[in-house]
Amino acid sequence: MLRIVIVEDEDIIRRGLVCTIDWMAMGCMVVGDAPDGESGLALIEQERPDLVLTDIRMPKMDGIEMITAAKTLSGLSFRTIFITSYADFEYARQAVKLQAIDYLLKPIDEEELGKAIKKLNQAKAEQKDSAWDSVQTELVDWDAYLKDDNFMNTYVRQALCKVRDSYREKISIEAIADELAVSPSYLSRKFKESTSQTFGEILTKYRIQKAAQLLSTGTYRIYEVAEMAGFGDYKNFCLVFKKQMHISPKKFMNHVSGIIQREDINTDEKL
Repeated sequence: MLRIVIVEDEDIIRRGLVCTIDWMAMGCMVVGDAPDGESGLALIEQERPDLVLTDIRMPKMDGIEMITAAKTLSGLSFRTIFITSYADFEYARQAVKLQAIDYLLKPIDEEELGKAIKKLNQAKAEQKDSAWDSVQTELVDWDAYLKDDNFMNTYVRQALCKVRDSYREKISIEAIADELAVSPSYLSRKFKESTSQTFGEILTKYRIQKAAQLLSTGTYRIYEVAEMAGFGDYKNFCLVFKKQMHISPKKFMNHVSGIIQREDINTDEKL
């Protein structure tokens, strides 16, 4: 279900959009509406919608300014449909720059709006594929490390094997160095030279890779995945996952597995 915010300064038009459009049939729900760009920006930050349907010419802050400002806010990921009474090419050009999925003229044609929503659903499907691809290609490629004949340092190889085999446990490069009877500084230096990444970076990425695979099954809750992947702390896991994958664990799970579970979405979406 797509979460939609509507921003329109004309009360009759705004209420008409909220109340007369069959949003449910389009797989959407309106989570809030605002009468101007200034309050619309605050609403976007509060509700974190999937889609913003906004007028362009409004008091206090126009739609272009509002969306531009919203794009700078941390953690927001939404698409935009601009609506206006002015068939002005310049507005359309600016809308394209802001990656709007469509530009509709008033009065809104429900069929045209439905087509625009369909575009967004297609984009979200592509995002699902992109998110899953990133699990496969952008995190830890063991073949590039452990099967490389030129991988010269045996200590680094053993440290990598420790990550692969014990990522669920509390491990550190200091403890591994102690097991291997070498200094932590030596192992850290050789690890970075061999992999171009620190031990901590490799460990985190591998844990996220495993977490993503677990989430994609739709079998486990997020806090269970955090524990199984070696993070333990739920909030820290959500923050790290989003930093690595550019999507929250909840959204990733919904995109990849198609499971919609919103009972704890408010907690997750704020991370």
